[in-house]
Order: sequence, then structure tokens, then C-alpha cells
Amino acid sequence: MSHTLHTLQMPLHGVRVVEFEGIGPGPLAARMLADMGAEVITLTRAEQAAAARRLGGAVENPLRRGKTVEVIDLKSPEGKARALDLIAQADALIEGFRPGVMERLGFGPAECAARNPRLVYGRMTGWGQDGPLAQAAGHDMNYVALTGLLSLSAHKGQAPIVPPTVLGDAAGALGMAFGVACALVDARATGRGRVVDAAIVDIVAMLGTLVHWIRANGQIDGAQPSPFHDSPFYDVYACADGGFISLGAIEPPFYALLLSKLGLADVEPADQYDTATWPALKERIAALIRSQPRAHWCALLEGSDACFAPVLSLAESVQHPHNAARGIYQITPSGAIEAAPAPRFQALDTTT
Repeated sequence: MSHTLHTLQMPLHGVRVVEFEGIGPGPLAARMLADMGAEVITLTRAEQAAAARRLGGAVENPLRRGKTVEVIDLKSPEGKARALDLIAQADALIEGFRPGVMERLGFGPAECAARNPRLVYGRMTGWGQDGPLAQAAGHDMNYVALTGLLSLSAHKGQAPIVPPTVLGDAAGALGMAFGVACALVDARATGRGRVVDAAIVDIVAMLGTLVHWIRANGQIDGAQPSPFHDSPFYDVYACADGGFISLGAIEPPFYALLLSKLGLADVEPADQYDTATWPALKERIAALIRSQPRAHWCALLEGSDACFAPVLSLAESVQHPHNAARGIYQITPSGAIEAAPAPRFQALDTTT
């Protein structure tokens, strides 16, 4: 693993962020900024939110990594004064309440701008600051469902499923962090801050751009067979030992290599997109994969251009040689899994 990450000053060094702690995407966005070198002060209530207690239990909260946590009563005069003092010295603020809550507490954009006109004010919500659903409760799956993308996770006749809190909440957090970083560039140049309206439904929809492009070409979400749902070369297959593998050989050279490695010499690579052949070939490949344990297919296909990866559990992913070599995960003393900051940075070497 490169040590460049530890020798370079992180790009947000010197940036001060005040976080009004909520659940999920807001704290993750603030942790992303902390991972990039920002000084994050997290203002939290004395009592943990019910959802956080249920989902995280008593284990150390990884969303607080790299932050300074301060318990505060925002409704008390002392607490309000303390928060406003911190805001006056901050470069950015992140909050994740329903629209209008910060205004009722006395920390809305107007009140904060009066103390700090260069403040970047990040607002993390599911539905956005306005629109018919703005005041409605929701969670990750709901936001993804409304974008149309959740429907694409299902095979025909099966129920859609989305990984918990990843596609919606985590994508929303990344969008918030990106928005705050962009606004900071402008605020430092102009001396004027701005509000960042980071709605998960907006961000997930934007991240669906590749899907929208593929759909426009009739390759998904239509009546005809889709390479991503119906083809034999892009799917998850069950192995003899109950494990699973993923194949994604979309490009012709990769597909030809996959056929070769699977011993399917009688299958013509040039007929890859002959959709009439897909059902029978898919059944044939499925039967072949079921005949051997996952380790067999890892030995045969991993590291090649066949576009292969085993479907790993979270615990297995920590031990995988590629992830271990890159130092992607570490195990905390309590046994929890933590991912390293991303993306990584290297110095731009101007020597030749």
C-alpha cells in the first residue's frame, strides 16, 4: 500500500465544519470531509436517536471518526450561543433535519449568514427542501424507489432489493460532500457562501445517468431482452457450495475469453448479442457454475479479463488479497469493520 496518503497534507486541511448530527447520510458526509482533512465539530444531543440505537447499538460509531463531538442543548440560551460562535468561525455547516427545523431552532441560513456571510450551508434531506414530499418521512429505499432505479434491481417477476443504506443514503452523503467542496471553492474566491440543497432523490437520479443513456438505446427497462437482466454474460451465478460469483463480460473480447475459460468452444463469440440464444446459454452456464465450488471459479477466472469477481460476505471482503493489499479495510479492537478514506491522493510529480 502506498504511504503517500500519510505524507501529503490532506486537501481540506484548515477547513472548519460544524455538523448538527442527525442519522445516516449527514454524518457520513461530514466524515468524508473529516477524512479529507477538515476539522469537524459535531454537535449532538445527550440522548442517542432511537434509530441510531437500534441500528448501531452500543458499538463505537464509525461515522464520528476524525471528528470532535460536543454534547449540546440547542434549545438553551447557552447552547444556542455556543453553536452560533462555532458557526461564526466555520467554513461549512451540515445539517440533516426536515425542512424548517433549523429555522425554528434559530440556525437557519439567514441567521447563520448574518454571523458568517462566507458560510457554506449544507442541507441533507431525502426529498429536498421543497416539493410535495419535502415534509414527509422516508428512508434510503424510498428515495431510490422514486428515482426508478430500484425497479432495475429485480429480475422479471421478482421483487426488487437494494443493499441497505448504500445506494440512497451513502450516495446522498457523497453528493453532499461533493456539493460542499464545490461551494467552498467559490466561497473562498468570492467571500460569499451559499446553501447546498443535497436531496438524496436528486443525487441518486443524477447518478442514474448511465442507466438513462442505456435505456435510451433500448438496452434496459423495456420489452426486449436486456444485457443487464437477461443475458448469460452479465449475472450472478450459484456455485456447488452455496457461494455465488458475478460475471460481467460485456465487451466482445472479454466475452470470448470467458467462453474459452469455461470450455464453451462450440459457442460462437460473434453471436454474443443474439438474444434468441440467451435463455439456453444462460441455463447452460448456470448448470456449469453449479457443478463446482466458488473457489474453483476463483482459481480459474479471477484476475483475468473475463470480468469476474466472487460475491463475498462483508467479513470475507476484508480478507480478500486485493482489498488487503490496498488496505481498504481494517478491523477495530471491538471487531468492527472500517473502510479507509477514499479517494486517495498522490503528489503531482513534475519531474521527468
